[in-house]
Amino acid sequence: MTVAVLKVGGAATDGVREAVAGLRADGRRVCVVHGAGAQISAEMERRGLEVRFLGGRRVTTPDALEVVRESVEQVNASVCEAVGSDAVPLAGDEVGLRATPIPELGLVGRAIPSAPRAVLAVLASGRVPVVSPLARGPLNVNADEAATALAVGIGAKEIRFLSDVPGVYHDGELIETISVACAESLLDAGSFDGGIVPKLQAAAAAVRSGVSASIGLTAVTV
Repeated sequence: MTVAVLKVGGAATDGVREAVAGLRADGRRVCVVHGAGAQISAEMERRGLEVRFLGGRRVTTPDALEVVRESVEQVNASVCEAVGSDAVPLAGDEVGLRATPIPELGLVGRAIPSAPRAVLAVLASGRVPVVSPLARGPLNVNADEAATALAVGIGAKEIRFLSDVPGVYHDGELIETISVACAESLLDAGSFDGGIVPKLQAAAAAVRSGVSASIGLTAVTV
């Protein structure tokens, strides 16, 4: 079977149903991975918990991890509703997503390639697994990174990152195609900031592992 991974944000589910339907119409089995960053930060602030990032990763205490789990469960339900009746909700840590712990950040991990049996079984059935970004431990993992790790692990042909912007912009211009080398050079130079950084890093990692990648309308190439 030919598999595509679709990474969607947690802030909105606009376009998710159409993206899944388009990939399936092209003969792909689709696995969806979602984030929940905005919801997590908002709920932590509401509870009076410190929101802190180091190197783009959320410092995650046990109390913060409780918020992470609750938030990703809520987003998972919303994404499943957007996908439709073929969606199957899966908690990443429960199905066996793997990560290398980063102890200095608390309960945080760096996602590594894995092929959870539950994900493969849902794909084989023709339905759509919708996976939350938690890894065994449990550990909080970056959703873009988790999507790439899952794509590599299950042997996906491609990964697509849905974004609230059309694609990757540089100097005010939309980039239609960007090579991994160029992307990494611009990232090292600090040419990008915000949410596009982890997406571009994850897309570059996917391409280096043989998975074709795109961020909105921007194709990331070798």
